[in-house]
Amino acid sequence: MTTDATPREIAPVLPSPETLRLDPAMYINRELSWLAYDARVLEEALDKRNPLLERVKFLAIFHNMLEEFFMIRISGIREQVGVGVQERSPDGMTPAGELSGLRAGIIPLLATQAHLYRDDLLPALRAAGIEIKDYGDLDADGQRAMDEYFERMVFPVCTPLAVDPGHPFPHISNLSLNLAVELQDPEGERHFARVKVPSVIPRLVPLPGSGADVPDKPTVLVWLEGVLAANLDTLFPEMQLREIHPFRVIRDADLEIQEVEADDLLESVEQSLSRRRFGSAVALVVNSAMPSNMVNLLARNLELRTEDIYTLEGPLGLSDLTEVARLNRPDLKDVPLTPRIPPALDQNAGMFAAIAKRDILLHHPFDSFTPVIDFIRTAADDPDVLAIKQTLYRVGPHSPIVDALLKAAEAGKQVAVLVELKARFDEENNIEWARKLEQAGVHVTYGLLGLKTHCKIALVVRKEGDSIRRYVHLGTGNYNPGTARGYTDLGLFTSRPDIGADASELFNYLTGYSKQVKYRKLLVAPITMRPGILALIEREIVRQSENGDGRILCKMNSLVDPACIAALYRASQAEVKVDLIIRGVCCLRPGVPGVSENIRVISVLGRFLEHSRLYYFHNSGKGTLLMGSADLMPRNLDNRVETLYPIEDDEMRAHIVTDLLEAYLRDTAKARIMQADGSYTRATPAGDGPPFSIQDTLADRAANDPEIAFPLSALPKKYRRYLSNYGRVDPQE
Repeated sequence: MTTDATPREIAPVLPSPETLRLDPAMYINRELSWLAYDARVLEEALDKRNPLLERVKFLAIFHNMLEEFFMIRISGIREQVGVGVQERSPDGMTPAGELSGLRAGIIPLLATQAHLYRDDLLPALRAAGIEIKDYGDLDADGQRAMDEYFERMVFPVCTPLAVDPGHPFPHISNLSLNLAVELQDPEGERHFARVKVPSVIPRLVPLPGSGADVPDKPTVLVWLEGVLAANLDTLFPEMQLREIHPFRVIRDADLEIQEVEADDLLESVEQSLSRRRFGSAVALVVNSAMPSNMVNLLARNLELRTEDIYTLEGPLGLSDLTEVARLNRPDLKDVPLTPRIPPALDQNAGMFAAIAKRDILLHHPFDSFTPVIDFIRTAADDPDVLAIKQTLYRVGPHSPIVDALLKAAEAGKQVAVLVELKARFDEENNIEWARKLEQAGVHVTYGLLGLKTHCKIALVVRKEGDSIRRYVHLGTGNYNPGTARGYTDLGLFTSRPDIGADASELFNYLTGYSKQVKYRKLLVAPITMRPGILALIEREIVRQSENGDGRILCKMNSLVDPACIAALYRASQAEVKVDLIIRGVCCLRPGVPGVSENIRVISVLGRFLEHSRLYYFHNSGKGTLLMGSADLMPRNLDNRVETLYPIEDDEMRAHIVTDLLEAYLRDTAKARIMQADGSYTRATPAGDGPPFSIQDTLADRAANDPEIAFPLSALPKKYRRYLSNYGRVDPQE
């Protein structure tokens, strides 16, 4: 089934470049918006409605995200400042202005983090039978047990490094936890040394005899750096320990790969990875008790300025609290989700027969990821399958998908895989998988020069009678069972001939010298995606002028692209109703009179990471719905290979728009409404109804009604009577 709204039939008329220019005042700074997203994650750790260990998990996630922000974004801005770049960002800020604004935003977040950990989470954990202690808080028996642990497990792997004329200042690796030590020798001379806290040992050490190994007793965890500090005299015999303070260094971790000059991209990425931990220092993080002379010594040797130093209260590196969040305490966590198998695939006819019958939608994590794995496994075992082609971006360290591809290659099938070596922080996994696939005889390629391949697509070519049929899986998320349990993503199985033909031509573009510039159904970046999106926005403007029913409803991770933002402003000025569900960065200002008063932006942060990208254009009831891997960002539209694909089954399209997208707009439990100044306020229920959580409702539907594809009519009774009131939530309520 096709509609008159498929990409090849979009009117080619586009607005002129002049109409797509943005006034800097109408563009929110990308980096400040990213920081606001981090703040919303921290809010989830503050929210006492979340189970206790989920709050601990959110605090760890916040800290990890903030460190990545330093490693990638702040490092890039500092580099611009260092070489004197004065070019302003689309919002009119210079790099120096951005750095100043970001520091002003980061400092209160770190203070909130410290207060949350010390005054809220620690007492709550203690009341729940989980104690996180410093060495000094232990009784004599506890300290003796930790001293024995140090002698047995820690001392053998410690390496103290002196700093003096004969011992240059050591390299401090990225994100390592260290102790800065000031010592005095028997002659009264003072010395400085650095001791790295071993990363090969869990940082939170279970106290022997506590609930970690004895039932019905409180679990006691002790910070490793405190155990090390208390036993430093064994590393420095005959020396007096004067000062011991923890510190961390955050370094530039953005890989710089000279693809044009690289004869072997895999080797080039490997070399860049080995340099990542030696990148230039971006920030020094110290405890508030560290004396200024020690801070200055570190900063001077790391070539950091005063504004690059961040002082914290309490433990450093709270991302290690994931060790606490993993404790076996189901009473302190969200109720486990049991994913369902969609009824269309739960039959004896076989996977390919089911897909040939009709398109099949998967919504992870509410639907199991197993059918995606089975799709490749079935293809590997099926004697009629001739070829399998797939893109791999983030597959994780233990991948059943790759195992199935290896099995297919061993069975003599044609297997071609594009492995994106430059997937940030997954490079090592991808290098390992690329080598294993190559050794098995798989045709492995690494993508196109200067572009990351971010699209999620798998193609199976099968002989059926005297012809062949192509079966395709297209997704919004990675081929990774781990993230499929924690990210909300959508996937489509289809055997539609046009999409299959497009998939074949896309792989020819990725693996060969094809210069494909037109596709039947797919929008492909960096070729057709931005023009296609702009044309769809323009079509809604025309429909609004003709019929008064212009409507745009999109869900994505980030909205940054100036041309797309300007086009959405044009739509709002034409009175098109625009609703945007944007999890993270949003550079558009909603609700500005005369410019964007018809645009609403919400951000939903909950138990699962919102990751699906959906773009719906009403088209007077003949709607176009596109799903895929791309956010509306210059990096996605210009520097990556991305795909958006149409949902052409009428029933499936109506389900996604009505039962998913529109339902997200009704969320009053986890949604925040963006204001024109870039701040966010929590959505609240209209009337006296309970908060409505779209994620919880989807989880309930998957667990309790596995045969129902989540119609809103099947919502729990406590929500049903309030639905008519939700509509557009007043930000002032």
